[in-house]
Amino acid sequence: MNTPTKTWVNGTLVDSADAAVSVLDHGLTTGDGVFETMKAADGRAFALTRHLDRLTRSARGLGLPDPDHDRVREACAQVLAANPMPLGRLRVTYTGGNAPLGSERGDGGATLVAAIGPVNRRPDTTAASVVPWRRNEYSAVAGLKTTSYAENVVALAAAHRVGASEALFANTAGLLCEGTGSNVFVVIGGRLLTPTLASGCLAGITRALVVAWCGAEETDLPLEALQDAEEVFLTSTLRDVQAVTRIDDRELPGVGPVTAKAMAVFAERSGDDLDP
Repeated sequence: MNTPTKTWVNGTLVDSADAAVSVLDHGLTTGDGVFETMKAADGRAFALTRHLDRLTRSARGLGLPDPDHDRVREACAQVLAANPMPLGRLRVTYTGGNAPLGSERGDGGATLVAAIGPVNRRPDTTAASVVPWRRNEYSAVAGLKTTSYAENVVALAAAHRVGASEALFANTAGLLCEGTGSNVFVVIGGRLLTPTLASGCLAGITRALVVAWCGAEETDLPLEALQDAEEVFLTSTLRDVQAVTRIDDRELPGVGPVTAKAMAVFAERSGDDLDP
């Protein structure tokens, strides 16, 4: 039986089962919204400042007003205090608010929601699958964390059908890009590499920390790099650093030395500083 939780909606903390936004909310009708997902351990969110900064970058990319960081922090604090749990997925969603039934926005102000749910620690290894669809690095929303997630839903379902936990995309140029909710790193010739942001991938918070803490190089990578790599790992808020041991029909070794070091460094550094 699931433990009831509390959700913060536009300034009010309510039972999650009763939490609601209008059916005219532009985030619902058109996907006109942005969001952030944070790891919350024992009531404390990790890298909150970085997530708030990215929330603002995404909002600006859509042309939404800048979110009030103090208000978002207060929403997160209330949700964390009301929902004690050892490990949780804390999500902040910020949308265009109520609008007519079309692409144009209304003038009623933005919607802000903060919610949390329990999660289990991820396993150290996983499988991934390359999907046939492409990320469009020229899209108006490339690199933004928007609520328009249907493409990811379809791709992730395809990965699940072949026993993988993540789907990997190339971009329109055939370069390795990202997963549905993760960034990808490869080890080739002992060098730790990851696609550049110009590939259209999301500027992942964990990605940025791994680049800084582990000396990874950002470079253009052909999709075939997944076949040449000695090691592959994924990064995301809830995966941290997770080794990939199978990509479609290709088996990779267990946690390789470069991946093991990245795992250890990330665990140590993130444990020492909750808001790096």
